[in-house]
Amino acid sequence: MIAPDLLDWYDRHARRLPWRSPPGTPPPDPYRVWLSEIMLQQTTVAAAAPYFARFTARWPTVADLAATEDAELMAAWAGLGYYARARNLLACARAVMADHGGVFPATEQGLRALPGIGPYTAAAIAAIAFGQAATVVDGNVERVIARLFALDRPIAQAKPEIRDHAARLTPAVRPGDYAQAMMDLGATICTPRNPACAICPVRRACAAAATGDPARYPVRAAKPVRPHRHGIGFFAVAEDHLLLVRRPPKGLLAGMRALPVSDWGDPADAGARLAQAPLTARWTLRAPPVRHVFTHFSLDLDVAVARLDRRCALPPGGEWWPLAELDRAGLPSLFAKAARLAVTGLAVTGKDEGDDDGEQA
Repeated sequence: MIAPDLLDWYDRHARRLPWRSPPGTPPPDPYRVWLSEIMLQQTTVAAAAPYFARFTARWPTVADLAATEDAELMAAWAGLGYYARARNLLACARAVMADHGGVFPATEQGLRALPGIGPYTAAAIAAIAFGQAATVVDGNVERVIARLFALDRPIAQAKPEIRDHAARLTPAVRPGDYAQAMMDLGATICTPRNPACAICPVRRACAAAATGDPARYPVRAAKPVRPHRHGIGFFAVAEDHLLLVRRPPKGLLAGMRALPVSDWGDPADAGARLAQAPLTARWTLRAPPVRHVFTHFSLDLDVAVARLDRRCALPPGGEWWPLAELDRAGLPSLFAKAARLAVTGLAVTGKDEGDDDGEQA
């Protein structure tokens, strides 16, 4: 068992994080554990910490969060990854209020019944907030286990075996501190490159360290090629207002305010995409395109700019948004980058491009 050595190390070297309680103190509020875990699903501790501070200052309890407007939360979430997580965050907060009297369930089973809470998040909340002996396995823990047992398969193939090993190692005493100690070990010592085995508290139990080449583990899988796509974002301005639309309720960036866009595909279709403009106008392409990387593909988004008359007919779901308040629109990062590029171009060219009366195409 590695738990005694690991917990002793954690008592002396635990990271100070805003959602944690120090080792040996009462556990943190389940709301704070849940909020931090949802934020950390797609970003780093350093990136999540300022968001967590802003969220807990603005919505200090689950009741406060449940009562907020959807658009307000979406705007605050911008930059934290998949917006489906933000929608589930609100759905979960409202379910806790409506179905559990404002109190998070204390068991993995009860937590997993809530929107947006999967096996890992349920285990983390159960262990850290409620002291349940739950098996908590995130990316850091997977790497630690793969090295402790020198697993000779890529993590994606070895997940059941990793979970079995992790379950056997999880202690009944201080399971929350143990879970966080494993996370800290992976984040600070058993790192992907150049693991600091000389100061690792569990190196005597580590099969990978015994091989003399611990960085060989986890075994790496062949990296799939990420497709690359091209598209156009349309930046239409009228009287210092910008045309924004709502994304469809399902799919990528669902329900978010955004620039109107063409379809995204092969670069050879650029001319056809320009014909997909939301309004008839004299569109000018800005250079260079905005490059953005999604989980499953990368994108080059050209930005087409036009000046219009606010009296023109809007496309379905369109609205004029004040340019001076663009930061409040909650645009996903792709469209925020595209808007910055277009605004810079407008500042340089002024109004000499001509004002076109746009009509719905």
